[in-house]
Amino acid sequence: MNFKNIHIGSLIEKKAAESGIEISRICNFMKCDEDQVNIMYQSHDLSTDHLLRWSKLLEYDFFRLYTQHLILYAPPGSMNQHNKETEKKSQLPVFRKNIYTKEIIDFMMDLLHKGVKTKAEIIREYRIPKTTLYKWITKETTANPNEYENA
Repeated sequence: MNFKNIHIGSLIEKKAAESGIEISRICNFMKCDEDQVNIMYQSHDLSTDHLLRWSKLLEYDFFRLYTQHLILYAPPGSMNQHNKETEKKSQLPVFRKNIYTKEIIDFMMDLLHKGVKTKAEIIREYRIPKTTLYKWITKETTANPNEYENA
C-alpha cells in the first residue's frame, strides 16, 4: 500500500468489489446514481461526508489511510517545555496515542532490517516512542526467533 499518494476512489472501488455489494444498494445508501458512484471511484479525494458514508457501507475505516500518511510523512514537530506551558488548550479532542497498523509496523521493521534506517533514526524521524519500537522488535523476534538474528 502506498500511503504517500492515496487515490481514495480506486481504493473504495476495490473494497466495494471485494464486498460484493450491488450497485443499487450502493446508490441507495450514498443517495446518488451509478454515474456519480463511478465519478467517486475515479476521484483522487472525496468530501469527508462521502468518505464517512463509504466507511459505514463497506465497514472499513478509510480515514485510517490518511492517519497512516500523517504518521509516515508528517510526523508532529517537537515541542519544547516552553511551548507546552504557553500553548492554548484546544477545544478539539486530544489523542494520546498514534494508531500503528500492521502495515506501519512492518514498514518500520523493514527499514530497520534492510539497514535503511537505524533504531535512532526511526525514533527521531517518525516520532515513534523508543519503548514502542523496542516492543515491536521484541514481539517480532519472539514470534520469529531465527528470522532476524541481528535485530
